[in-house]
Amino acid sequence: MDITALDLQMAREERAAPKPAAENAVSLTGLTTAVPKYVLRQEDVVTRVRSLFGGRRINIDRLLPAFDNAGILTRRSCVPIEWYLEPSDWKTRNQLFIDNALDLFEEATLRCLEQAGLPLDAVDAIVAVSTTGIAVPSLDARLMDRLAFRRDVIRLPIFGLGCAGGVMGLSRAAALAKSRPGMRVLCLVAELCALTFRANDRSKSNVIATALFGDGVAAVLLESPGDPALPGAGAPETRQSMPPLQLTASGEYTWPASLDVMGWDVENDGLGVVFSRDIPSLVQDRLGAALDTFLADHGYTRADIDGYVCHPGGAKVIAALEEVFGLEEGNLSAARGVLRDFGNMSAVTVLFVLERMRAAGMKGRYIMTALGPGFSAGFQILEA
Repeated sequence: MDITALDLQMAREERAAPKPAAENAVSLTGLTTAVPKYVLRQEDVVTRVRSLFGGRRINIDRLLPAFDNAGILTRRSCVPIEWYLEPSDWKTRNQLFIDNALDLFEEATLRCLEQAGLPLDAVDAIVAVSTTGIAVPSLDARLMDRLAFRRDVIRLPIFGLGCAGGVMGLSRAAALAKSRPGMRVLCLVAELCALTFRANDRSKSNVIATALFGDGVAAVLLESPGDPALPGAGAPETRQSMPPLQLTASGEYTWPASLDVMGWDVENDGLGVVFSRDIPSLVQDRLGAALDTFLADHGYTRADIDGYVCHPGGAKVIAALEEVFGLEEGNLSAARGVLRDFGNMSAVTVLFVLERMRAAGMKGRYIMTALGPGFSAGFQILEA
C-alpha cells in the first residue's frame, strides 16, 4: 500500500471514529412550550367543515375520513372556531400571527429561563424560527422591546424551513452557541398554522391541512461550555434539577427535484398549503438512506441509536417513520401523543415531543429528525 493510499485509509478511519459526547457539545438547559387558549375539538371542526364546504364544488364526504384517520383529538388555536368560517385577508391574518406569536413567545421565554435558572440578561443570542407569518422588524426584535434582554444580544430570524424548522433551527442555534465559550442562545419557534386556513380555498390540500394543523410555540435555551476564567461560568447542572441534554452532531439532506412536495403558495388572502400525497411513501423509500449516510459521517450506525425524537407530520407519516427505523407499531408513543393532543404545529411539534420525552426521562443517544420544504430532512444527535 503506498503512502497516499495509507493516508486516505487513515483519514477515513479517523472520520468514522465515534466522537465523544462531550466534544463540541452544547447543553440544552431549558425547554418549555406554550399554546393559545382556544381548544379545537376534532368533532367540532368536522361539523364546521361539512357546513362550510357542503354544496360547493368539492366532494367533502370523500375527504372527511381524513379527520377521523388523522390521530388527532384536540388542537389549539389563537382565534375561536367561528373566525374560520368567514374570509379574511392576508394583512389581518399576518397581524394576528405577530400579536399572538409575541404573546406566546413571552410566556415560553420566561418559563424557559426560570427552568434554566437564569435571568433575561444572561441570554447572548436569540434565534427565532417560523414559517407561518412574516414580521419586519422580526419577532426576536419585537420581543426585545417587551422583555429586559441586553441590548447587545445577537439576533437571527429564520424563515422558510417549515416542519423541519424545529430540528434545523435548533441545530443553527447550537452552531451559534459553539461560536464562543459560555455562549447562551435562546431558540424560539412559533407556528400558528391554523391561521393559514382559507375558507374560499376548496382544494384537497386545504381540507387535509384543516384536519391536521394547530398552533403552538416553544422556547429552548442552549449553552456552550464556559471558560472557567469567566464570571458566571458554572456548570448548568448546578442550577437545575433536570439533567441537561447534550447536542452533538447535526446535518441535513435535500432531495433533488422535490420543491413541489411541501410548502406554501402565496395567495392574495394568505398562504396556500402545498402537500404531496406521496410524503409517507417518500419517507419510506428515501429517509433511511439519508439517515444512514448522516450517521456514517459521524461514525455511527442505527445500532448506536437508543431512541428517536420525531416530528409527527400525521398518522401515516408516523407509521412510515416506525417502519424506516425498524420499530414496532406504536413505538413512537410520544410523537403519537403530541399529535393526538395538539395536532401538527409544523416546526414546533418536534419540540413538544422532545419536552414530553425529556420529562419522562431520556437515557442514551437519540436522533431528532423532521422533514420540511426543500424537500429536506434535518438530523440532530442528542446525548442524555
